[in-house]
Amino acid sequence: MDLKRKLARLTGVGPGGKPASRGGPTPPIESAPREEGVNDAVLPSGPPTGQPASIEPRQPAPEPPRPSDPRVESLRRMLADWSERQGQTSARRAATPARARPGPLPVSPHETPHGTVHVSERVLAPDHHHGTAPVAGALDVEGALVARLALHEDLAGVDYQRMLFLDTETTGLAGGTGTVPFLVGLAWFEGRSLRVHQLFLRKLGEEAPMLRVLAERMAASSCLVTFNGKSFDWPLLRTRFVLNRVKTPAELPHLDLLHCARRVFKHRGAGTRLVHMEEHVLGHRRVDDVDGSLIPDLYFRYLRGGDGSALTPVLEHNANDLLLLAALLGEMVRRFRAGDGTDVPPSEDPRDLLGFAGVAFRAGDHARARAFAHAATRGSGTVGMEAHALASRLARMAGEPQAAADHLHQALATARGVQAATLHLELAKLYEHSLKDLPGALRHARLSAAAEAPADHQRRLLRIQGRLERSARAHSLDLEARPPRSGA
Repeated sequence: MDLKRKLARLTGVGPGGKPASRGGPTPPIESAPREEGVNDAVLPSGPPTGQPASIEPRQPAPEPPRPSDPRVESLRRMLADWSERQGQTSARRAATPARARPGPLPVSPHETPHGTVHVSERVLAPDHHHGTAPVAGALDVEGALVARLALHEDLAGVDYQRMLFLDTETTGLAGGTGTVPFLVGLAWFEGRSLRVHQLFLRKLGEEAPMLRVLAERMAASSCLVTFNGKSFDWPLLRTRFVLNRVKTPAELPHLDLLHCARRVFKHRGAGTRLVHMEEHVLGHRRVDDVDGSLIPDLYFRYLRGGDGSALTPVLEHNANDLLLLAALLGEMVRRFRAGDGTDVPPSEDPRDLLGFAGVAFRAGDHARARAFAHAATRGSGTVGMEAHALASRLARMAGEPQAAADHLHQALATARGVQAATLHLELAKLYEHSLKDLPGALRHARLSAAAEAPADHQRRLLRIQGRLERSARAHSLDLEARPPRSGA
């Protein structure tokens, strides 16, 4: 009910200014009909006895003023405000020029030997940056470092001048035969310029030409670079090749940056979604970026005859993902390179340094791992503790037990609970086997109960105590067997 009708009901006035009836229409009052043959004279016509004959007609008493209803006043004010706002809005609309009609989807048909393919294409200059990282930095990576960073030795011999960046936008995230990649984003370097080449599926059922163009581009490339492409993008595309009876191209070495990012940036606690990497690692924040969960619905609206320009943000989203892949690869390898024996920059985040140290350790690059772990020890809390623990392990492997013990003692400064018990257990092993300090080993072993099974803990205590007793007896016998000094 609008404001005018509410006001009319509360004031008792109906639409058009007519009085509103409250209990339904009231029939007019008519005089009773007279019956024929009845003498009017028999009806009393004069005043009652004892009253004067002439009496003035009584005037009706004036009705007292009806008290003002606060609800009516409130509605009147609301109606006045609403009218004023309507006038202001109309004035603004009259002063604002009409917006231009949205244009079509920015893709153009390309004729190929396989049929028509709809493409959106752009070329970025060699000095283009995505956030703080240059996109062309991906060309400066070394195969050996990429292989260690990815924990994938097959990537060591790849020619990264011919790598192919790939990212898809699909009709759903579940995968399977019902999911269709309607936008296949590709990017590759030409010199130091990056060409972004997006293949768009204008209608369902026209995938075959698009897939054949993709196969030709893969045949000219040395490897694939994706983000979660091993689990989603490539299996989905492989399924589409089979369903469309197009020969599946030979699989290329595949660098999935999601796994690299999870290992390196896991201590940040901000997640490893692509947009998180973009914001926290590269310092790039997207403005008005389309939410990935809305992309399938936007495409289905387009198929139902919607305006193609509504998909323009989707193409921009996909292009940004491709730029991010190139920039992130170059940035991660650049930072990983800093642990080659040179000083790690003090501005580096200790959380990332600890992540790089863990990756280098798993790759068997212990010198690089030790450099990163030492640099990460300046971190606070859990990061500093884990960095000291890793530095201790690497020092022990390098044959430096005292340095290993020193790192463990520093880690104990912030450790609590099971973490502290684990550090005490490592110290007990060091003191018993490497430093040959049995009293120190027993002291730390007594504090390590929470880090091992009760039976193992009891055996450790009995073994160290037995060794201490044997050592004390041997020392006593040695003293008794020594000849007395001359002149004593």
